[in-house]
Amino acid sequence: MAAGWQDVVRDAAAVRDAAAVAVDAALLAGGLMRTGEQAHASDVVNYAPFTLLPSAVPRALFEQAYAVQQDFNLLVDAVSQNKEFLEQTLASTIKVDDFTARLFRIYMQVLEEGLAQTVFLGINRSDYMFDCGQDGTAALRQIEINTIAASFAGLTSRTADVHRLVLKVLGKTEEASQLLPNNPAKGLALGIAKAWELYGSQRAVVMFLVEDVQRNIFDQRCVENELWNRNIRVVRKRFRDVFEQGSLDASRRLYVDGQEVAVVYYREGYVPQVYNQQNWEARLLLERSRAVKCPDIATQLAGTKKVQQELSRPGTLEKLLPGHPEAVARIRATFAGLYSLDQGEEGDRIAATAIADPDCFVLKPQREGGGNNLYGEELREVLKKIKDSPERTSYILMDKIKPQPAPNYLLRTHTPLQVSECISELGIFGVYVRQGRELVLNQAVGHLLRTKAIEHADGGVAAGVAVLDTPYLV
Repeated sequence: MAAGWQDVVRDAAAVRDAAAVAVDAALLAGGLMRTGEQAHASDVVNYAPFTLLPSAVPRALFEQAYAVQQDFNLLVDAVSQNKEFLEQTLASTIKVDDFTARLFRIYMQVLEEGLAQTVFLGINRSDYMFDCGQDGTAALRQIEINTIAASFAGLTSRTADVHRLVLKVLGKTEEASQLLPNNPAKGLALGIAKAWELYGSQRAVVMFLVEDVQRNIFDQRCVENELWNRNIRVVRKRFRDVFEQGSLDASRRLYVDGQEVAVVYYREGYVPQVYNQQNWEARLLLERSRAVKCPDIATQLAGTKKVQQELSRPGTLEKLLPGHPEAVARIRATFAGLYSLDQGEEGDRIAATAIADPDCFVLKPQREGGGNNLYGEELREVLKKIKDSPERTSYILMDKIKPQPAPNYLLRTHTPLQVSECISELGIFGVYVRQGRELVLNQAVGHLLRTKAIEHADGGVAAGVAVLDTPYLV
């Protein structure tokens, strides 16, 4: 926490007044979510949870995270084009993880048939924490890279204005002026619009592929409205709609409900629970089409935890990004310790080390969406159970990052106002567009800071654990 907040945190009356202003400001700014009780309807909404005060972030680490994002975009794109690397890396995982195996089968089927898609769009969010060393210095450490349905680009663009007002109310006008503008939704729309333009059909639509239950619809609407402002038509469809209304013509153009689709933007499809047989068939239809998928299935596979672990092996980055030694160095500088649990001597040794000292590690399955990682005693129990089984290869092990906590107030509906010791996670949104072999767009387009109380080991905003925040650079 920046030193300037310490006086505020201890002033109960000032905090109470500022919190009332903050909640109204969030509602006024459009920092909204549907309620859990009426998740299908927008006639009853509430504010998305957020911190009362912006959280201190070391300026040098913030700038480092931005500087490396274009490198990570290049890397994800390179991995997605490297069939041999994906095959070798995921070979052990697909034997024991049915979800990854199903995705991989579609990937191979589409490659064998020949790609109809010629324009490729990546929207990534690389997530970091600030690891506090024994000497007190902080280092940027990557947690993961999200290559599918990276959320909160819209709502985070509303949060800085709220925090700016809160600081002014608290008499910190100079500090308020130092908060950075941030609108990643605009950057995401820029990438989608470029892909739509290169697809080359003015009458074709952008299709948001969405969940049945849409609590976070306003976050998506921020991106959607940016596209409407560019006169690009947007439709919202579910897997079920694609299955019932979708078809390909002789040129493998995709039609859903009679409309040609230029870009499929996945906000769904990253967890096994959403796939029944008809949804898998819909996914195959989409992947076989000429439409620009964001992500295509190769890019979704590039975001798996097993790929993340393999990228940390010595020499791997150099093979994937030949001729880019500076990019390789910048990427490697962000890596935490990552370890394979593949069967064999190395995996046996790593598993035994983690069982002996579970508080030093995090056990990660091949899943997106938050709330899946295992820590401490739970990690030990799961590893003991699977240590001699092929099932362990569906996980990777990572060094546990130890950030420095700071006091803040987490504003949630129907929750008493109380101070919590908190830690933050910084995400940087990146967008790239490739046409054939040519990269025509590669940018970092904004950031997302999420903060949670230290008693919660895992989980994001959508999972109800973390809240939206704004970096205050120190």
